[in-house]
Amino acid sequence: MQKSQLWIKKTQKKTLKLQAEHILGIPYYAVLIILIIIPIMMMVLYSIQAEQPTGVFVIRFTLEHYQIFLSETQFITLGLQSLYLAGYATLITLVIGYPLAYLISRQNQRTQLLLILLITAPMWVNILLRTRALQQVFEMIAPNLLGSDLAIILGMSYIYLPFMVLPIYAVLSKIDPNYFESAADLGANKFQTILRVIIPLSLSGILSGIMMVFLPAATTLVIPKYLANNRYLIGNLIENAMIQQGRFGYGSAIAIVLSLVIMGFVYLIRKVDRYQGVNVDENL
Repeated sequence: MQKSQLWIKKTQKKTLKLQAEHILGIPYYAVLIILIIIPIMMMVLYSIQAEQPTGVFVIRFTLEHYQIFLSETQFITLGLQSLYLAGYATLITLVIGYPLAYLISRQNQRTQLLLILLITAPMWVNILLRTRALQQVFEMIAPNLLGSDLAIILGMSYIYLPFMVLPIYAVLSKIDPNYFESAADLGANKFQTILRVIIPLSLSGILSGIMMVFLPAATTLVIPKYLANNRYLIGNLIENAMIQQGRFGYGSAIAIVLSLVIMGFVYLIRKVDRYQGVNVDENL
């Protein structure tokens, strides 16, 4: 009888715990459904819905929007160029952001808080104001640079650098300092420790930073508008189709195609995480 009563009490506790978890998860599920799932479903519906010039909503499915986009070589070129520039900006932020995040993680707690505050301080300012400020800097120092690929890449790198530093720092700051001592005891120097221990352990932060920089950089609107003399990239093409021309179906089709391409890149990036679950000591 006592065993059965204990089992009943444990079962009740587990049930109450699951109920509490479900209740606490309601806000998350509400945000997920309202702000992510429903907009995506509407975008998919718009992309396969034929244009109705009369304004009367009649469901008539078509792939015309996708055909128009894929048949225009100019649009494909803009999409590839957007991914190309975003890739370069992501690489630059990674080269700058990883050593910066590593140096910050090696400081004492108070210094870390101060440095992270300085890194995130520009994010408190609107992206439009930061881009306009960078535009004025270019106009004073190198006016010929405006309108070039280099100006766009530098702008993306400047705007999205904190998004690379923060996830890498979050992972590096949680690495046990004993790994450094263990690596030294096994004969590894500082460079080998970073290359074969720290980087594999922080790879999840690197991948998160890459996605947090690459995705918004590939679809940015403000940076090419002010640093590239209103030069069109894929984000500006979507804005022009949906806001200025009112072609929601065409703009949705472009966004979906771009999303599928980016999801493919994300999948390939995730496949790079070959160190997941590997014992670090075996790599020394």
